[in-house]
Amino acid sequence: MKSGRAAAGRFLRVLSGETLARPPLWLMRQAGRYLPEYRELRATAPNFMTFCYDPPKAAEVTLQPIRRFGFDAAIIFCDILVVPDALGQPVSFETGEGPRLEPIAEPAGLSRIRDKIDLSRLSPVYEAIDRVKGALPADTALIGFCGAPWTVATYMIAGRGTPDQAPARLFAYRHPEAFQQLIDILVDSSIEHLSAQIKAGVDVVQIFDSWAGVLPEPELEKWSFAPIVRIAEAIRALHPATKIIAFPRGVSTRQTAQLAAVGAIDCVGLDTAADVSACATSVDANCALQGNLDPLLLLSGSTALETDVERITKALRGRPHIFNLGHGILPPTPIAHVERLIAHLDRLGS
Repeated sequence: MKSGRAAAGRFLRVLSGETLARPPLWLMRQAGRYLPEYRELRATAPNFMTFCYDPPKAAEVTLQPIRRFGFDAAIIFCDILVVPDALGQPVSFETGEGPRLEPIAEPAGLSRIRDKIDLSRLSPVYEAIDRVKGALPADTALIGFCGAPWTVATYMIAGRGTPDQAPARLFAYRHPEAFQQLIDILVDSSIEHLSAQIKAGVDVVQIFDSWAGVLPEPELEKWSFAPIVRIAEAIRALHPATKIIAFPRGVSTRQTAQLAAVGAIDCVGLDTAADVSACATSVDANCALQGNLDPLLLLSGSTALETDVERITKALRGRPHIFNLGHGILPPTPIAHVERLIAHLDRLGS
């Protein structure tokens, strides 16, 4: 097992409860299509999954935004759907259309997936982590991640992304026992996958629940929050020094505070629509908040970008805060706009 970083950088200091004048910065999907160097390397791979499973290429694109922008954290280049792929449900990506899986439309479909994740299928991910770990600056943290069981289940059941996740919601209503079986498999698989990433060298793990916000209150607690808590508490028990971020996209301020109160969770990510001021006063001060600039503002590069950066940093001043977007960076975003964001954060923190 790799040891943790000798020198804790700004990112890890905030996740340990420190408040800094200039918050650390990273961007969701920071290794991606807005970077010309990413597009050049991506063109050398026949498809997206092959790209994810190529350790030298995955490591290189993970490092590209660190070299260019000096972000406070790198996030390993991968995808949340490697988990169903390692459960025996093959994943492919159609250009311009997103992921494709063979749908699990009925409970009998669960027989087509494994009860236990095949970590050997994911060994290229862990090799990429090892490569990145050795190449990062000492004060730059490395983030591993997984999709939350609810979000991953929505793709496994529908076989693709859908606007309201109705196929998974209907499956859960009609077949609650079978859906619980799937969630349990995904909880255990996520724990194993995150633990393997930590052993390979990541400092922090983030659990992405991109579709939490489509669930009504009782289902949110049962299918989103409870599985996230199970994963977080298991990782905390296995790896006490590893920091844990939860990102439940689309939930209310009260629900954000509820998840932040879980002792095993060090930080909660806020999406674009979150009320930052309300979260600042409602969320336990011991839990860091991450977010939540609108990716469209970064794309626009207008004066409204700097105004909103000021609004967010002012609202979260005096508590642990990691600056980020409220969702992933958009592919058309100009490099100059990212540089403008960094420069403005530097001015505000000086």
